[in-house]
Amino acid sequence: MRVRKLDKNGDMSFGNGQDDFWRDVPDGPAQCVKTRLMLWTGEWFLDLNEGMPWNTQVLGYYTGTTRDPAIRARILGTQGVKGFTNYSSALDREPRAFSVNCLLDTVYGAIPFIGPI
Repeated sequence: MRVRKLDKNGDMSFGNGQDDFWRDVPDGPAQCVKTRLMLWTGEWFLDLNEGMPWNTQVLGYYTGTTRDPAIRARILGTQGVKGFTNYSSALDREPRAFSVNCLLDTVYGAIPFIGPI
């Protein structure tokens, strides 16, 4: 699996040849998980059904029972991900922050996935 690296701003990296790619390492599927979680349903013009259902299943007051299953399903649907362990999520309503932590089991090995969403 070959995945173009993203820089600190979330933009694709160019100009460094093969150093701009994750190749057959756990970082590739982990980056794909992050980008799949960042894509909102209806945002991609080629497939309006593709994306994370943020508005209907994650955000809002009455989504406590649908939030984590939706995120878990999206993670498991990512190419190169076999599963995950130690899943936890945290919602902080004051700064309106939500984070997910888990240990991804990829076809290339395990890697921690930690990040705000």
